[in-house]
Amino acid sequence: MIVAISLASVAVLALAVSVVALLGAFVALRRTARTARVQVPGKQADPVQTPAELRAGLGTALRHVSVIRYDAFRDVTGRQSFTAAILDDNGDGIVITSLHSRSESRTLLKGVTNGRAEGLSPEEKLAVAYATGEKEQPA
Repeated sequence: MIVAISLASVAVLALAVSVVALLGAFVALRRTARTARVQVPGKQADPVQTPAELRAGLGTALRHVSVIRYDAFRDVTGRQSFTAAILDDNGDGIVITSLHSRSESRTLLKGVTNGRAEGLSPEEKLAVAYATGEKEQPA
């Protein structure tokens, strides 16, 4: 049995895998930096934390996410392009944009600080606004 797989399907799958790998690397980097700042030689962290301490630690968790799908080019339909904003409570995080055309795909990654970044497209600004709660995402 021969299975036909289009080049576009392979490209989309490769893109999805690379985006997941980028997110994993970004989260690992943030955790490593945070751990390096927190650990004091010769001291162990208290394994029992109060709910207030747990809530305080959630402020830097990347937990505000919004995804917008759209047609980036007139000749490509199906809302194959997307922008995802992934932010913490302070509005710090990343914006990932993937633009799909008939001949190629491009992926862009931009850093966001306090809900702001230079050079954001209208779709990226909207994704950040949805993630920060400035605008309510339609159902």
